[in-house]
Amino acid sequence: MHVYDLMENSTAANSKDVKLTIRDSLKDNDFHFTIEDNGKGMSPEFLAKVTDPYTTSRTTRKVGLGLPLIKMNTENCGGGMKLTSELGVGTRLEFWFQHNHWDRPPMGDLAGSLVMLLSAHEDIHFVITYQTDQDEFVLDTDELKEALDGMSLNDIHIINYLKEMINENLKAIGANE
Repeated sequence: MHVYDLMENSTAANSKDVKLTIRDSLKDNDFHFTIEDNGKGMSPEFLAKVTDPYTTSRTTRKVGLGLPLIKMNTENCGGGMKLTSELGVGTRLEFWFQHNHWDRPPMGDLAGSLVMLLSAHEDIHFVITYQTDQDEFVLDTDELKEALDGMSLNDIHIINYLKEMINENLKAIGANE
């Protein structure tokens, strides 16, 4: 759910292109995530305090927990976080965990979270890359939409198909929990 929540930040920032790259390496003992977008970006002042839970761009509540929680979780699991942003250009968030750390949260239902995100934001171009020590799987929504020939990503049959297809591909490349 961290991944879903952080990618939702990109959609809220009016991004048209969002890239998620996951590097899942048992060999390097690294679980590394990168989210890049071309949204509105953040000012240097806002960026400097964005991991404070009482800093948020939302007007509906006075706290923002996504970045502070991921920062805390990664640091507690032998990892870290790096955030860069430029107003009018976009944001890049990297966070990583020591793969075998006993406190590392499990991946959970990545396919379900991704399909929920893609179907809710059909107007955004997503490129999702999952790399393991064995191989990689890439899902590009522009290519997907072309193959679907106009069918909506929000159609229940497409949602079910996508979830199954993502899970099969993750299994084929040896994705780990």
